[in-house]
Amino acid sequence: MRVLGVDPGLTRCGVGIVEGVAGRPLTMLGVGVVRTPADADLGHRLVAVEQGLEQWLDEYRPEFVAVERVFSQHNVRTVMGTAQASAVAILCASRRGIPVALHTPSEVKAAVTGSGRADKAQVGAMVTRLLRLDAPPKPADAADALALAICHIWRAPAQNRLQQAVAAHAARTPPTTPRAPAARHASKGRTA
Repeated sequence: MRVLGVDPGLTRCGVGIVEGVAGRPLTMLGVGVVRTPADADLGHRLVAVEQGLEQWLDEYRPEFVAVERVFSQHNVRTVMGTAQASAVAILCASRRGIPVALHTPSEVKAAVTGSGRADKAQVGAMVTRLLRLDAPPKPADAADALALAICHIWRAPAQNRLQQAVAAHAARTPPTTPRAPAARHASKGRTA
C-alpha cells in the first residue's frame, strides 16, 4: 500500500509518502513540505498548495491519501488556513479518484507512539525509528505527514474489516419498518 500523508497548512503543508503493509517494515519514499509565502494573496497560496500536491501525486502515484482532520484550536485564523489546505488536498486526491482518509491528531499520535498525547518530538522520534531514518524529518510538518501515512497503513486493514462486517450484517438483517403507534381510543363517559 502506498500512502501520501498530508499535514495541511498554508505556510507549510507537510507531505510524506510511505509504502508497506501492517505488520511489516515500512519504507519512506519521499518527504517534504509545500511552502507558500505568508504575505501572498490567499488565492495564490491555495493554488501553490494545489500545484505542490499535484506534483507529489504525479511523482509517487499513491493508492491512498491520508489527511489530518482539522480540529478546533484557539487561533481561528490558523484553523481556517489548515481547513483550506486540507480541502485542497482532498480535492486533488478526489479529482484523481484516490480514496481519502481523515485521521485526528490524537489517532495519529496513538498509532505511531502509543499515546494520543505525545508531543511533536516523540512523534518525530518514532517516525525516525519506524522508517529507519538517520534523523527526524524537518520541519515537524514533514514528520507529521509521514506519521499520517503510517497511521493509515496500520489502521486501514482494521477499518476495512469493520466496514465489511457492518455491510455483511446489513445484508443479512432485513430492514425494519416502523410500527404505527397504537391508536388510542378515549373512552368518553356516558351518562344515562
